[in-house]
Amino acid sequence: MSGQRTERIFKPEFTLDAIRATGKNTLAEALGIEVTAIGLDSVTLRMPVDHRTHQPMGILHGGASVALAETAGSIAANGTIDHQTQVCVGMEINANHLRPVKTGYVTGVACPIHLGKSTQVWEIKITDDRDKLVCISRLTIAVLNK
Repeated sequence: MSGQRTERIFKPEFTLDAIRATGKNTLAEALGIEVTAIGLDSVTLRMPVDHRTHQPMGILHGGASVALAETAGSIAANGTIDHQTQVCVGMEINANHLRPVKTGYVTGVACPIHLGKSTQVWEIKITDDRDKLVCISRLTIAVLNK
């Protein structure tokens, strides 16, 4: 989990500007998802809770939370590989929706559970503006050779 590592796990070229450049014309852009921070072993994104991410009852759609979680974990996973020879793709994701949110922002923080040669597993915790846990997700990534 985040905070346990003392050395950065991400490649030197993994910067906020580089990540933001890859997000154009994507689902993340349509939902208003933005990368806000890169830690030693974590990536933080935030997403607005508004008309783009609501379900009919006026609360955050579970699918939007999953989109945030997969985006966070996928970005983080891709920050750990050699892009000349490898690519990361999602294999499986699960999510437990714990608390409804009507307005504001939710923040997703992706932290590694397992960083293997052919698979990675990331935990993504999504919290609201009051730092209350909204959703917990686990994403399994396949690390493929190009």
